[in-house]
Amino acid sequence: MGALFRSEEMTLCQLFLQSEAAYACVSELGELGLVQFKDLNPEVNAFQRKFVNEIMRCEEMERKLRYIEKELKKDKLNIPDSDSNPKAPAPKEMVDLEATFEKIESELREVNTNAEALKRNFLELTELQQVLIKTQTFFREQDYQLEQGHGHHSIVDDAQHALVADERMGTSVQLGFMAGVIPREKVPAFERMLWFACRGNVFLRYEEINMPLEDPHTGDAIHKGVFIIFFQGDQLKQRVRKICEGFRATLYPCPESSQERQEMLNGVSTRLQDLNIVLKQTKEHRYRVLLNAQKEIHNWIIKVKKIKAIYHTLNMCNFDFSRNNLIAECWAPVKVLEEVQSALRHGQELSGSNVPNILHRMVTKETPPTYFMTNRFTKVFQSIVNAYGVATYREVNPAPYTIISFPFLFAVMFGDTGHGFIMFLFGLWMVVCEKKLLSQKSDNEIWNMFFGGRYIIMMMGLFSLYTGLIYNDFFSKSINLFGSSWHPNYTHSTLDHSASLKLKPEDFFNNATDGPYPVGLDPIWQASTNKITFTNSFKMKLSVIFGVSQMLLGVMLSVVNHIHFGNYLYVFIQFIPEVLFLLCIFGYLLALVFFKWITYNAQCASCTPALLIQFINMFLMKYKEPTMVPEAYHCSSMLNHTQKEMGCDSQTLFYANQQTIQTVLILVAVLCIPVLLLVKPFWLRYQHNLKVLRKTGLSAVSHERLVPNEVPPGQESVDQGNDKSQSGIELSGVQSSDVSVSINGGAGDAVMTIEIHEVVEEVEEVTI
Repeated sequence: MGALFRSEEMTLCQLFLQSEAAYACVSELGELGLVQFKDLNPEVNAFQRKFVNEIMRCEEMERKLRYIEKELKKDKLNIPDSDSNPKAPAPKEMVDLEATFEKIESELREVNTNAEALKRNFLELTELQQVLIKTQTFFREQDYQLEQGHGHHSIVDDAQHALVADERMGTSVQLGFMAGVIPREKVPAFERMLWFACRGNVFLRYEEINMPLEDPHTGDAIHKGVFIIFFQGDQLKQRVRKICEGFRATLYPCPESSQERQEMLNGVSTRLQDLNIVLKQTKEHRYRVLLNAQKEIHNWIIKVKKIKAIYHTLNMCNFDFSRNNLIAECWAPVKVLEEVQSALRHGQELSGSNVPNILHRMVTKETPPTYFMTNRFTKVFQSIVNAYGVATYREVNPAPYTIISFPFLFAVMFGDTGHGFIMFLFGLWMVVCEKKLLSQKSDNEIWNMFFGGRYIIMMMGLFSLYTGLIYNDFFSKSINLFGSSWHPNYTHSTLDHSASLKLKPEDFFNNATDGPYPVGLDPIWQASTNKITFTNSFKMKLSVIFGVSQMLLGVMLSVVNHIHFGNYLYVFIQFIPEVLFLLCIFGYLLALVFFKWITYNAQCASCTPALLIQFINMFLMKYKEPTMVPEAYHCSSMLNHTQKEMGCDSQTLFYANQQTIQTVLILVAVLCIPVLLLVKPFWLRYQHNLKVLRKTGLSAVSHERLVPNEVPPGQESVDQGNDKSQSGIELSGVQSSDVSVSINGGAGDAVMTIEIHEVVEEVEEVTI
């Protein structure tokens, strides 16, 4: 609970890694997953870093893996989900991985190219086969018409009848024709274009191909049809050919004689059979290649990602050429430093290096990152909190309180024992069968969302059992478990002649003998006509109580942060005004709710205050005194007087000194507003200006000589003739280029280091 109450204590570590062991050490730290590296080269371009070539090699391997994965999905081969988590391979193994990926990719591309060419050839032969079959049908004499007594004619006769003028019908005219295939969706436009372009001097016959064809490039099904066009003359022939090219229709040679068409059809059918065999063998070879890749692609993807992540991390380090090592800085939890050092030692052993790696803890004023160690139960609640905002380093973590408050507030809204029990059983089943369900590796996004929140679903169902019992709600029905405390004694005649009856507590409720219903609401409210009004009022008051309590808890936690970080001033300028404002407004409202519940009963119901109206009048400073002031404030005094005599209603004052108390509360709340809005921002502005002044003071230019012959800026010409007179001694052994000054300052202190590199020379002249 201590680790979850606040984030882990972090420390900044400096790592000195030997060049030959750096890769293995970073790999081991990555497997540990408890270290966050800092980028020590933020000003260096990504393409100018040391390991950019290795990262580009990893990206090329990722591209090849994506291509292999796409080919697997094309053949509906799923990538197997396994629990294996292979470690990052050694750098020398990258060459083997690259060679393997290159071989698989080139083999797949070659197979795909050959298969596409074969499919294209197969498509052309299939279309030619269909053209020959359909044209053979077109030219075949229509025997059924002869049998029906319609004469003996063929498609050629129909074409001549349509194209040859009536005065030339007795002579035989030679007609030319073209045959081909065209996509089905282009046929209507194709017919219209032929009609308008050729002015009706062509004869078109079209028949759709029954079976769908396969696109050789995409593999999609395409629907085409066979057409034959009769025309007369070369001019129409050229025009028809151009129209076919414009509509991307494919033209195929078609012999005029039936025998030649049959011979060509036999030859095409033989070639199609051979192509089918070759295509089948090609597909089997491609399937074998993909099957071998499918077994290892999961591990390959993980390995390449880890290699790339390692080199990205190494690019964040500084390279010390003099000592041949890498210098890295990282954040790590203090309590896992032993594990980090163990990982460094293991990385050194894997690399075979004899020089140990060094881990040095650094003292810094940087704000460390926030890190919470979670488990399977607390992870989902921490995720809910992080969705609204991550706590600052070492701040109080709201997640432990969310474990209780979130499912409980859901249950306050849900509040049904029956539905809550079903939800609890569902969540309990997911928790009990957790390992089995995890091993299934489902891709369903909705299911993964439910399974990720299995613990919170179980707790929401558990709390809903309790709130449903309080609301006496079981599948939206009330259950009479302990017997109602109300005892109506109406006669049957009264019940028969009354549409609705009012149960007065003083007549039908015996508080002395029976008492209230033991747990939750009395089941008699289920039959009442004002059930919704009563339950909504009850639930609304409960919601306000829980909501204000949760806000107060959050404000109380803030004072723990102020004390922990030493911001004692914030306690007075932030915490106390927040608490006063909250209690003076909303805390007072809760006090009125409990006061009304405790003080008023059925005997004084006529003077019961309406809290909402009273709360509004509090801000409007609108008050109404009852007629009998002392008696109107006590419920027992109302038994001897009527409401009219008391002069009280839902808007009159209902306790002594109410106007004074509410006025004071309003004034205190109003005075807290400027404190909350103005004091802290001005205090932060003052601190910021103070830091700026400190930095300005540290960067000031000194106007005094640090060494006898140093010349301040702008006084070179003046000091050339005054060197002797100022010091009385002429020095020729110290030059201004031989002096280096470095100033390191921070948090108000400065350390000045002066190094003077003297050149020993003979003093030529001394003047006193």
